[in-house]
Amino acid sequence: MPIHIFLSAAVIGLAGLGLFSVPLRAQTSDLVPSDQLRVCADPNNLPFSNEKGEGFENKIAEILGQDLKLPVTYVWFPQVIGFVRNTLQARRCDLIIGTVAGDDLVQTTNPYYYTSYVMIYRTDKGLNITTIADEKLKSLTIGVVAGTPPSDLLVRHSLMGHVHPYALMVDTRYESPTRQMIQDIMDGKVDVGMLWGPFAGYYVQHDKLPLTLVPLENEPGAPRLDYHIAMGVRANEPDWRRKINEAILKEHDAIVAVLKNYGVPLLDEQGKLIQ
Repeated sequence: MPIHIFLSAAVIGLAGLGLFSVPLRAQTSDLVPSDQLRVCADPNNLPFSNEKGEGFENKIAEILGQDLKLPVTYVWFPQVIGFVRNTLQARRCDLIIGTVAGDDLVQTTNPYYYTSYVMIYRTDKGLNITTIADEKLKSLTIGVVAGTPPSDLLVRHSLMGHVHPYALMVDTRYESPTRQMIQDIMDGKVDVGMLWGPFAGYYVQHDKLPLTLVPLENEPGAPRLDYHIAMGVRANEPDWRRKINEAILKEHDAIVAVLKNYGVPLLDEQGKLIQ
């Protein structure tokens, strides 16, 4: 999952805007350029985005740009601490294509997909594990990105002694812990991985890997594992948010087709995997 979803950023103060005589709505709406769609994105974070435009968020941005009749331009910044502060909040760009619905760092649009963390393992190992409560996990090596929600489940089920950790906060220009986890599973260094679904699904589909993918289920009192994903804009820009929401609705089928093409595991509203 993109790192900015979990990390805090400074909130930009808007009190000074009240000194102007025109309405706040008019001011903020006019601050969004009308000649281009400026997207905030990571330059090297497949399957989400990269500078070559190969990620699914790049493809979705192009769909929105066509709908809005605006050319797409990018402001690149690694998804580390300060991503939102240095891009959207600095007014260098106007849209984050993927963030958790309700994220308090930004104003979010209506959700456009629903996915979760997953458990992933080699199909040819015959593990047939469908839940983190499976006793077989106590004899296996488990990969997890440190600090992500599955870590809490591993503690709850007394599995931390079996964990092979991967770093959460890295510069994606130089490191890819998720890709390394998948490679370790393929090489047999790790038996089972706990990974954000869009990463896992992309590697399975793009690289045609013989891996089984199982959505992780929420447990009472534990951090949630499934999320509705929306887009992020600045607060107090209702006209811009409305335009993006209208484009998301109009282009729903095209957006879903992109997500499926990249192997993103999509859930229905009951949290079940859509086959």
